[in-house]
Amino acid sequence: MSINRYRLKHLNSEGNKGAKRVERLLETPDRLIGLILIGNNLVNIGASTVAAILCLRWFGDYGIAVASTINTIGLTIVLLIFAEVTPKTLAALYPERIAFPSSVILTPLLKLFYPLVIALNTITNGILRLFRVNPDEVGNHSLSKEELRTVVHESSVMIPKQHQDMLMGILDLEKVTAEDIMIPRNDIFGIDINNDWKIIQKQLTHAQHTRVLLYRDNVDDAVGFIHVRDALRLLSKDEFSKASLLRAVREIHFTPEKTPLHTLLYNFQTAKERIGLVVDEYGDIQGLVTLEDILEEIVGDFTTSIIEEKTDKARLQQDGSYLVDASSNIRDVNREMDWNLPIDGPKTLNGLIIEYLEDIPQTHLSFRLAGYPVEIVDIEDNKIKTIRVMPEFYIPPSQQDDA
Repeated sequence: MSINRYRLKHLNSEGNKGAKRVERLLETPDRLIGLILIGNNLVNIGASTVAAILCLRWFGDYGIAVASTINTIGLTIVLLIFAEVTPKTLAALYPERIAFPSSVILTPLLKLFYPLVIALNTITNGILRLFRVNPDEVGNHSLSKEELRTVVHESSVMIPKQHQDMLMGILDLEKVTAEDIMIPRNDIFGIDINNDWKIIQKQLTHAQHTRVLLYRDNVDDAVGFIHVRDALRLLSKDEFSKASLLRAVREIHFTPEKTPLHTLLYNFQTAKERIGLVVDEYGDIQGLVTLEDILEEIVGDFTTSIIEEKTDKARLQQDGSYLVDASSNIRDVNREMDWNLPIDGPKTLNGLIIEYLEDIPQTHLSFRLAGYPVEIVDIEDNKIKTIRVMPEFYIPPSQQDDA
């Protein structure tokens, strides 16, 4: 009964005959328990009877008193040690070594005692139903998502830390939405097709992305995505013009901002897309999401450090504090800096601070945010531009009340 059901299924799939017998027995655990207990009680009663007969032969008239004492004390100790605790402890420690050979004996015994087992189970199951317990509902041994997370955490010896993080990333995909990982619309690199043609050519030449958004006047009037490879192909054929560029654009894949990442990944796979625009409930464009963003949620950042090398959003100071760009995505900052800022509300540090203070703060204002001492360093255009964070003074939420 203590055998690992998942290892049992694995061994059964590999053709292990012992695993197949054990799995067949465990399909009806009430019958298996009934059979084991029938045998157990037969042995106990038989041992008590044999002890009584021997005492009568050896001690005559005093045999009954001696047999009663032996059965009560001596036989109980012997049975507990040699028939109960020792073998069951051994079986719990090495369930496969005990279960597989035992199944060779239990399988024919179940057929032999089948009428008695069925009769016993009928009575016991009827009693259980009086207490509103349905014995026909075999225990569900499938793992929930939270239990699977625990299994991944506890398997640190067998699974490398990097692989654990990947597995946890896959399990957490449904908790993360497109809104959580999208590039905000203010940071979207795009080309206004109404600009002068020379400006457009220059922007395409210096584009750092393989796919560039084309729009008219503003991002809300998006035309489509142009692959830089297609633009170079047009350039090589001397067909480079606004008209040819517009003909080469690819249709935009739109996705709601609350779409879970596992659904978004499936949609990308179905539509053969790698990039899309995120819209809110009113259809307004809120940001841009790519397949790379989703994969980074699983495998981690592809670069060595996005914050230090790519965006330089957190800069370590001599006093141990960090100057952080307040427009940074909270999830990115948490992942890169190993912090625990809340992610269930606003997506940027600026939004998180404004929601917490319920006002646009002044510079040099200091406060504690989720246990981290924070100072407002710079504000520009009614937005927090830079903050100072002292992570070494972080106090876990469970201790904040005491602090």
